[in-house]
Amino acid sequence: MRHALTAVMAAASLISIAHAQSPGAPVNGATPATPANAIAATIAKDMDGLMTLYRDLHANPELSEQESATAAKLARRLKAMKFTVTEKVGGTGVVAVLKNGSGPVLLIRADMDGLPVTEQTGLEFASRVKAKTADGAETGVMHACGHDTHMTAFIETARLLSTMKEEWKGTLVMILQPAEEVGRGARLMLEDGLYTRFPRPTHAIAFHDAANLEAGKIGYTPGFALANVDSVDLLVRGVGGHGAYPQTTRDPIVIGARIVTSLQTLVSREQDAFDPAVVTVGSFMGGAKHNVIPDDAKMLLTVRSYSDETREKLIRGIERVARGEAIAAGVPDDRMPVISVKDEFTPSTYNPPAFANRMADVLKAHFPEGTVSETRPSMAGEDFGRYYRADKSIESFIFWVGGVPADQMAKAKAGEVSLPSLHSPFWAPQADKVIATASEAMTVLAMHILKRD
Repeated sequence: MRHALTAVMAAASLISIAHAQSPGAPVNGATPATPANAIAATIAKDMDGLMTLYRDLHANPELSEQESATAAKLARRLKAMKFTVTEKVGGTGVVAVLKNGSGPVLLIRADMDGLPVTEQTGLEFASRVKAKTADGAETGVMHACGHDTHMTAFIETARLLSTMKEEWKGTLVMILQPAEEVGRGARLMLEDGLYTRFPRPTHAIAFHDAANLEAGKIGYTPGFALANVDSVDLLVRGVGGHGAYPQTTRDPIVIGARIVTSLQTLVSREQDAFDPAVVTVGSFMGGAKHNVIPDDAKMLLTVRSYSDETREKLIRGIERVARGEAIAAGVPDDRMPVISVKDEFTPSTYNPPAFANRMADVLKAHFPEGTVSETRPSMAGEDFGRYYRADKSIESFIFWVGGVPADQMAKAKAGEVSLPSLHSPFWAPQADKVIATASEAMTVLAMHILKRD
């Protein structure tokens, strides 16, 4: 990777004059922390090295809580930048600290884990990795959620900020987080002393690549940006018997079918239309033979919400519906349904609106007009929200960077093609644009948060 920042910053005064005439004019009084073209020019010169790193990360993904090689590889780079690096935080997590005088403490996060998905992108550097999941199943592994772009942009942001120390003041706490895909990584790092063993952040930022935005575009959402995600197991218990004599049974398949139908009313008839929620039955399993009514059936649900109050209401509603249908079917009291809410709860991610809008104004001031826009909240989950929930005095902001090539976006809008989503085996973002835009955006935000008086 080439290091041309010194020469670029030496010309900062000239570029600063040019910035006054650039398309990214200040918005609502927000002024860019650094010259508009200096960061972008440096990233462009670093791009060959960044893409080499990206391809390596893409070709060698690791599953959640198995990210040892990835963490070690990136920790070496952070040490070379003179960060104080601590490995194995919360399992495989990495914390890199760079102190640069008194001032704010900024946490910047990237997630490291891949998914149990067999890649079908056809890329020359496609993953061919096989691994075993926690339950012992062998699977292909792929960065189908774009965490490889997150890590690459994270490394470039760290490098840029480490070479620009004269331009900012405060402390950087840059973390590489494991296990985002299973909703445990942030919790594991917090439980391992992230806020006690290391400087406690006053601000936190992160980005996520987007499969519904054009490459290089930036999206942001004030307030709730991503949802609470609960995994709920529902065991429907009945009384089994011969399929020829259903009158002697209490059929859990029929009871379960009624439960599936009734659950739909929790959102459509009990939930305020302006407070989104999702209850999806993703799996319904029961029985093993054509002519046997089983004793039990099992359902697996995903439940999504924004507020804690709505989350609690939905879970209680599932319990009420399941019990009510069992009672209606004449199930004995000792055979009532059993509901288990899994520990892998991912809390909603909240961007405090005033801070989110201020960060958006900084980005709008820096990038050309039309690059940055407000986007709708997502019902997907992302455990970055735990860092804010652990201390609500922290000003926290996560934003999106589009990865869809412009020609594919145009075809999709014309109805000519369907775009793959995140977690698809076909998801292949335009990585150079994601990495360049995200590196620039995070650096600009960091320079604003840590600006010298």
